[in-house]
Amino acid sequence: MVVLQKNHDCSAELREVSLKATPIRIGVLSLLEETTSPIDIATILKELKKKKIVADPATVFRIMNSFVEKNLVREIHFREDKTRYELASKDDHHHLLCQECGAIEDISDCHIEGLEKEIITKKHFLIKSHSLEFFGICKNCQK
Repeated sequence: MVVLQKNHDCSAELREVSLKATPIRIGVLSLLEETTSPIDIATILKELKKKKIVADPATVFRIMNSFVEKNLVREIHFREDKTRYELASKDDHHHLLCQECGAIEDISDCHIEGLEKEIITKKHFLIKSHSLEFFGICKNCQK
């Protein structure tokens, strides 16, 4: 997992959406802000444990559901039997997924805006959201 450094007051952000700023919620939100790729509940639990934050899977699952409900995070599904999560505030982007090692990389220069405009114009379809993932083999696994 790649980690970014970001200075942010998670407590204030939680209060803004009417959620109590508990140590576990702050820990989960901080973790999501530090990661560069979507993470699942098992990874969240493992990283919280490293930070000496005790949480059980059911509690983290409920926290993630409340974060999704409050639009703090979004759920990501990658043809697997688990849900991953990332901050909803991240700029519009898509994902590259390595089918060999499981690495996930963000890609933001897809130029999807033009395609969306074409769909709206030609198909008279109101787009609410979209999801685009590319599955293949990363540079490291191709060696």
